[in-house]
Amino acid sequence: MKINEGSRSVEEYISAFPQDVQMKLNALRKLIRKWAPDATEKISYQMPTFYLHGNLVHFAAHPKHIGFYPTPSGIANFKEELFSYKHAKGSVQFPLDEPLPMELIARIVRFRVEENLSEAKR
Repeated sequence: MKINEGSRSVEEYISAFPQDVQMKLNALRKLIRKWAPDATEKISYQMPTFYLHGNLVHFAAHPKHIGFYPTPSGIANFKEELFSYKHAKGSVQFPLDEPLPMELIARIVRFRVEENLSEAKR
């Protein structure tokens, strides 16, 4: 699977991947929209990005995983629950051969929404 680097829209980005990967990306996108309905979508850093008073979360397909990028605070606040996934300061890798942990992702997105809204009020 080739990483899609030239997309101008989230739809274009997702459509470049095999059907099984598209299903995961679309499910992730739908979940983020549900919990961040006021966020706008764009391509930033060559990947789908949700923006709400700043970058909220990014996601991307890779050959063996879906990368989810909820900023360092999104990882730090859920570190115990993310221990079984490969993760770094601001990212986590969800293997393509496993179901996405949708409930956990939803909680991370809700946390990031609250964080961005609180920062915007300051």
